[in-house]
Amino acid sequence: MKNDRPFKILYLMEFPIDLAGGGQMSTQTLCEGLNGEEFETVAVCPRLLKKHASDYPFGIVTYRSDENREKSSFLRILNFVKRIGSFYRIIRRQKPDIIHVSMSESLITFGFLRCLGIFHRIPFVYTDRGLAYGYRKHSRKCILATLRHADRLITTTHFNEDLWLKTGVKTDVTVIHNTIGRVFAHYDPTAHARIREKYGIGGSDFVIGFAGRISEEKDWDFAPVLTGALHDAGIPFKVALVISVYEEQDEAITARIRGATADQIGEENLLYLQDLTQDEMADYYYLPDVFVMTSMFESFGKAAVEAMSRKCAVLSTSVGGLTEVIGKSEDLYTKDDVARFVNRVKQLRESPDLLQEEREYFYRRYLDNFTLETHLNRHRELYREILTKHRMI
Repeated sequence: MKNDRPFKILYLMEFPIDLAGGGQMSTQTLCEGLNGEEFETVAVCPRLLKKHASDYPFGIVTYRSDENREKSSFLRILNFVKRIGSFYRIIRRQKPDIIHVSMSESLITFGFLRCLGIFHRIPFVYTDRGLAYGYRKHSRKCILATLRHADRLITTTHFNEDLWLKTGVKTDVTVIHNTIGRVFAHYDPTAHARIREKYGIGGSDFVIGFAGRISEEKDWDFAPVLTGALHDAGIPFKVALVISVYEEQDEAITARIRGATADQIGEENLLYLQDLTQDEMADYYYLPDVFVMTSMFESFGKAAVEAMSRKCAVLSTSVGGLTEVIGKSEDLYTKDDVARFVNRVKQLRESPDLLQEEREYFYRRYLDNFTLETHLNRHRELYREILTKHRMI
C-alpha cells in the first residue's frame, strides 16, 4: 500500500473498551494488532471505567453515555440522541479512511447519520456480534437499512452468515472467526498447578468453570441449575465463577447466582471472582477442568475459545454459533436435557484419559481456527480490498 500516512480506521462502540466482554475485547485485539505503519486505529467508546486512554497503544476517543439507560424508554432515547451527536462530532474531527462499526447499537446510531447521506464518502463495515434473528423487529429494519450503504457485513460464523443471507441483506458478507487477546497466545504447561495453588484448589480437585459478563443472553440463572444437577448426581466438584458487571442491577443478579451456587455446594467449594482484567482472565482459565457455557443466545462464544486456549474441556448449550465453535456433538447439551450435561461431566470426571483427550482436542481446535494472527490477517486483507475499491490505495 502506498500512502504518506497510515490509513485511519475508526471503531464505533457503545460500551467502554475496558469493560470485560467479547465485543470490547475483540475490538481491542484489532486495534492493538493492526495499529502501526499501515493502519492507525482509534476506538470510539463511552468513558472508560478504570483505565485511561494513555494505557492503550492505540487511539481512544470517549464520549458521555448513560450506562443505566435501560431503566426507562426516555433515558434510552435520550442516550441514543446524545450518541448521534457524539458520533457526528468525533467522525468530523477524526476524518477516518474507514469506519468499522463494532456493535449493533452503534450501527443504528451511525446509520441515522449515514442514511441521511452524512459521511457518505467514508467506506464502512459492520461486524455483527449477535445473530440475525436475535434483534427486535424495528432494530433489524434499522440495521438492514444501514447495511445498504455498507461495504461489507462481517459475521463471526457461517451459521450467522446463512441467517443474514436469508433476510435478503444486499451487502456482501465475509466470515471472519472471532479470536482472543494476545495474553492468551502462549500456553504455559506449568500454570495449571501454579494458579490452582494460588487460589487454594488442590491438584486432584475437579473444577467446573463459568465466566462472562451479566447479560440476558448468557442466562446466568441456568448456571445454578446445572451445578445443582451435578450435586444431586453425587459428582464431587468445585466451581470457579467469574462475573463482570456494568450496570447497577448487575450486582443483584451476581449476588443471586453466587448465593444459589454456594447454597448447593458449600461456600468452601466456590471460588468467586469479579471484574478481572484480561491478564487475570488468562490465568483464570488454567483453573477449570471443564468450562461451561450456559448461553441461550450466542453468535460466537469468545469465552469458549479463551478456555480452549488453556486446554479446558468445553461443554456448551447447542445454540447459535456455539455449535460451530465447539464442533463436537458430544460436548453440546440443551436446557431441556440437563441429564445429557450431567452424564458428560460424569464421564470426564471418572476418566482422566478422556478428559485429557478432550483438553487436547479443544486446544488443537483453537490453534487450527481461532488464533490471533489469522484473525488480524483476514481484517488486513478486507481493509485493503475496500481501500482499493474506493481507489484510496
